[in-house]
Amino acid sequence: MDSKRLLDMQAATIATHAGSDPERNYGIVNPPVYHASTVLFPTVADLENRTSGPDVIRYGRMGTPTTHAFEKAVAALEGGESAVTLSSGLGAITTTLLTFLKSGDHLLMTDSVYDPTRKFCEGLLTSMGIETSYYDPLIGSEIANLIRPNTRVVFCETPGSLTFEMQDIPAIAEEAHKKNCIVIMDNTWGTPLYYKSFEKGVDVSVHAATKYIVGHSDAMMGIAVAKAPYDMQIRHMAWNLGQCAAPDDCYLALRGLRSMAARLKVHHENMLHIAQWLENREEVSRLFCPALPSDPGHALWKRDFLGACGLFALELAPVRKEAWVAMLDHMELFKMGYSWGGYESLVIPFDAKAIRTATKWAPQGPCLRLHIGLEDVEDLKADLEAGFARLKENA
Repeated sequence: MDSKRLLDMQAATIATHAGSDPERNYGIVNPPVYHASTVLFPTVADLENRTSGPDVIRYGRMGTPTTHAFEKAVAALEGGESAVTLSSGLGAITTTLLTFLKSGDHLLMTDSVYDPTRKFCEGLLTSMGIETSYYDPLIGSEIANLIRPNTRVVFCETPGSLTFEMQDIPAIAEEAHKKNCIVIMDNTWGTPLYYKSFEKGVDVSVHAATKYIVGHSDAMMGIAVAKAPYDMQIRHMAWNLGQCAAPDDCYLALRGLRSMAARLKVHHENMLHIAQWLENREEVSRLFCPALPSDPGHALWKRDFLGACGLFALELAPVRKEAWVAMLDHMELFKMGYSWGGYESLVIPFDAKAIRTATKWAPQGPCLRLHIGLEDVEDLKADLEAGFARLKENA
């Protein structure tokens, strides 16, 4: 199918067909897995000329046709010029930040950011002479008051990690661009399907493709999607850092992408069902779920997003630790694990106080982050119901 014609179609169709070229692969639907380190060149001229471009295949670390098929598919789906595959979601974030920041620069970082990103800023970036200031994720256009002459990047994440604040990305991007700042956003929650980042003013969209793009909890993957010329700048930084992803993982990510539209519909529907059920539970003090009308960020979610994934959080009514530990220790379906986006439901306890510096986080009760998987919602509710029973028994 003509690539330009494909871009005029709906997102689910793009996710199904982008990056596929059966005519070049003996009619086979899926691009093959190319395992490569050494790449041979027939002439000196060919060796000397193959040095740049998003499709360059000069050495295995720079990507193979499997890598490039995945990158083309994600870029087409989100609307960027091209995409760069990296070893993990954190790898995508760190490589992108290093692309645009140098000693003496200033970075504005949302206070609700993914904690490993904060550690990177406070560790390596600080040692490089790059200053990070954290801002209230709800700041909107007032971000203009924090931009300095040496501010180079404004980093966003909507909704925020763990606490799910919704950011007004168009308002932030407008002010950032007035001061020639680059807007980078972690779009893992929204996915390329449910949040069209470039339409909202984002310059670089990064994803932990480990989550919904791979979708099956079996591969680590990061990807950065960008407008030109930022895309090639990120690519060259990735090459300089030795960042790359294994071809088998790229194949798994591309396979996951094909079913992402169908999977996300179920995640969204299951999540809403469970969240609405939890709203009426006496054990639950409040929910952090932008897709619910009761959430403070719902209006922004409804304006900017095309759907929601399966991830949200809740605050339990005040209860001693032994009670919520008893609840979590014996869950049958909601297992504890530091990831999300796969087919399975997950739960982790969290306390965001230690990772907030610009804003205050002071819940009255313990907090849980839930990922709602593809299981039947009645089975999930029964598992939670049993957990709440254990919580009450040990209160």
